[in-house]
Amino acid sequence: MTGSSSLHWQDYHHSELSTAQLYAILSLRSEVFVVEQTCVYQDIDGQDLTGENRHIVAWLDGKIAAYARILRSDDEVAIGRVIVAPSARGLKLGYQLMEQALAACQKHWPGARVAISAQAHLQGFYGRLGFVAYTEIYDEDGIAHVGMELGGGSL
Repeated sequence: MTGSSSLHWQDYHHSELSTAQLYAILSLRSEVFVVEQTCVYQDIDGQDLTGENRHIVAWLDGKIAAYARILRSDDEVAIGRVIVAPSARGLKLGYQLMEQALAACQKHWPGARVAISAQAHLQGFYGRLGFVAYTEIYDEDGIAHVGMELGGGSL
């Protein structure tokens, strides 16, 4: 990535995604979560295009550099599918991505409980962002996870 690279963040309601944007998102998720992490699971789970759900995307020179999905339910918002593209690793986008996702939660659902099902080895990363564990470590699709919530449960 050169100094002329252009990074910009977008907060999309699912209805605002073009077919090409959705395809790029699903392709990246499959590349990392299914292939790279060798985790056979149904990533396309019917949640991407429903309700108030949102997609946070960092575009770098026209390609996805980072992504997170926010799912809204009656009692909380859940940030998930948190990913930095292999080509963008080392650019320190993880914290920026989570800051963008948290800002979107505050904007669209102020005061809502914010939760995440974190891969257990990333508990420290999310802890530095203010998340605290509220479950024991559990298995999800063959990978150790822990349920975490932001601070006392709300922004």
